[in-house]
Amino acid sequence: MRIQQVAVVGAGTMGNGIAHVFALAGLPVTLIDVSEEQLARAQAAIERNMTRQVRKGIISEEDKTRALERIRLETELEAGVQSADLAVEAVPEQKTLKADVFRRLDAAAPEHAILASNTSSISITWIGAQTKRPQQVIGMHFFNPVPVMKLVEIVRGLATSEDTYTTIFELSKTLGKTPVTVNDSPGFVSNRVLMPMINEAIYTVMEGVASVEDVDTVMKLGMNHPMGPLTLADFIGLDVCLDILEVLHRELGDDKYRPCPLLRKMVDAGWLGRKTGRGFYVYES
Repeated sequence: MRIQQVAVVGAGTMGNGIAHVFALAGLPVTLIDVSEEQLARAQAAIERNMTRQVRKGIISEEDKTRALERIRLETELEAGVQSADLAVEAVPEQKTLKADVFRRLDAAAPEHAILASNTSSISITWIGAQTKRPQQVIGMHFFNPVPVMKLVEIVRGLATSEDTYTTIFELSKTLGKTPVTVNDSPGFVSNRVLMPMINEAIYTVMEGVASVEDVDTVMKLGMNHPMGPLTLADFIGLDVCLDILEVLHRELGDDKYRPCPLLRKMVDAGWLGRKTGRGFYVYES
């Protein structure tokens, strides 16, 4: 199957990044969000990030202009997906919200369309079961920032067809990404390994083992990580980290995934990391 028209549902950080890479790859993209304000922010972010790529010599000014022309903004999901060959969901990591989005996508998208989820931890098999086309549902887990990070986890649900899998695997390569196939298990590979490390780093701060800065320094200088786990948590979003840990804890039933109380407290306070200006670190607006 050839993908010629793409819809991206959700215009947050991940959604605008996904739209960005599809548009640069030459595909018309409809970016969908219920909020016109969020769509405007997303459009500004895409233009800003493409301008950065021009400055670095990654793309030309002409590439940028043409890519921006390929992006259409839409507040109505049904209108935005009616001509899509592929719809990529990038809404917050909440099962009820994703279920609602996929039921609506299933009803509105063309019969041949593939429905992909950018979920970082929720079962693709379960998401597929919310639709009447589970054979055309697949996980396409991008990493933040999407225009920079090369990895895409391709997640096959129990019912995902070989044709759907092959189409998305090959499409990912045309986006300049490196696709890796993983089984449908909570957290897949990336977050099943990463989130316990971040969670344990938060525990060391809560228990007074070391300061935030020193925990990050140990992991950067001692383990050669480019970014400390607490800096990374702020970058991901502490609310997102909590959502993923809750999925891992619930689905795998192992207390090693139990979210640290300090993480819950910070999310309750609205200290979500870079996007709110405060997390483990304080950020300038």
